Amino acid sequence: MDERELILKGNLRKLLFKFSLPATIGLVVSAIYNVVDTLYVGHGVGSLAIAGLAIVLPIQILMFAVGMMIGVGSGSIISRSLGKNDKNKAIITVGNGIILNFLFSLIIMIPCYVFLNKILIFLGASKDIFIYAKDYMDIILAGFIFQSFNIMGNNIIRAEGRPAASMYVLVLGAVLNIILDPIFIFIFKMGVKGAAIATVISQIFSTLFIIFYFLFGKSNFKFYLRMFYLKNYIVKEILKIGFPSFLVSIVDSVIFILFNKSIMKYGSDIYIAIMGISIRVMDITIMPIIGITQGFSTITGFNYGAQNYTRVKLILKESIIWTTIISALSFLIIFGFPNLMLKIFSNDKNLISSGIIPLRITTIFFITLGIQFIGGSFFQAIGKAIPALILNIARQIIFLIPAIAILPIFFKLNGVWASLPLSDFLATVLTIIFIFNELKTINKLQLKEKKDCVTGTYNLT
Repeated sequence: MDERELILKGNLRKLLFKFSLPATIGLVVSAIYNVVDTLYVGHGVGSLAIAGLAIVLPIQILMFAVGMMIGVGSGSIISRSLGKNDKNKAIITVGNGIILNFLFSLIIMIPCYVFLNKILIFLGASKDIFIYAKDYMDIILAGFIFQSFNIMGNNIIRAEGRPAASMYVLVLGAVLNIILDPIFIFIFKMGVKGAAIATVISQIFSTLFIIFYFLFGKSNFKFYLRMFYLKNYIVKEILKIGFPSFLVSIVDSVIFILFNKSIMKYGSDIYIAIMGISIRVMDITIMPIIGITQGFSTITGFNYGAQNYTRVKLILKESIIWTTIISALSFLIIFGFPNLMLKIFSNDKNLISSGIIPLRITTIFFITLGIQFIGGSFFQAIGKAIPALILNIARQIIFLIPAIAILPIFFKLNGVWASLPLSDFLATVLTIIFIFNELKTINKLQLKEKKDCVTGTYNLT
């Protein structure tokens, strides 16, 4: 049984774990190296350095956004094309995705370099953390193209049904970064610059691995010149499907800016550092959910393309169950042991005591994350860009931004933290409504197929 037939006919639970486990391992390891980055900086440089890394998150999210937009858009087309056995369209999509990723990376990277000082001030960097943020970003921006290419390439490799290979991309970069971080930070005494250099070197090696995989590995997509000519209909479809992911990331950048400004208004630099640590802790717990979401997306795209609607519904149910279990366990760990989470990153007693309440507040509705992630991915996987866009922006734009603006007026700093669980709850309700409506549509398609089948059989007899 080949890969396509396995996805269309194999046991769904086994398939979900087969496709999710490599992605989950890779993502968790990737999150760990971000955590290790912050951990080494926290213990090697100090709490203000953590705040410096936290303040530049909006710029790093932009780097991530480009790769996700092109990767998700390309991946959806590739999965559905291979499900329909249209290999030619899948191959052209890969080439177009690579070109688009390069162009968008340059468009964002160059202005960031030119206006970096002004951008950091706009983001809310105080005098104490400005130097750390600038030292870090001066180097990290050099790796922009590599990071976005790695994210895009990872999505493409997974979309063609090679989850293990996609895992290797993430693991390679993560392991290298974990090894190089202490060398540059502690041995070479380079502080945050050392952390940035280690990250960029790791990204370059991951890029080389992806290129090697396409050229000499088991990929369906061997490079040839014709696939790199931009096709208007492919470009439009990539951007249409991938744009929700890009917009979500852009909104995330805006939200972090609002968070930073609200925190500085009602708190201090130490709370910027706490926010940075909170994000790293949440990254590790969210990554298994994203891993399952990515495995789910590939399986759903294949089966929806092949009109196996029953399997689409079954994999949706299975994925929601497992992501909810994971998010519930994550909630219990973070809510129950926030001081332990904080001690991993810093020995600063003030930071640890101040961070317990924020960590607990932000995770109150953590259990709902599985439904949110699966819901947005579901509509992207079946090629329905508008519902995907609405769900992907609802939490941030419709719910979170107003919450950040309103709640601190009444609850000060705690209102900033409380905006997250409130938006999680409201976004989950909206996601459930959209999923149920789409399932009604799928049920109608199945009923129509049955009627067509009966009519066809009747006419033949």
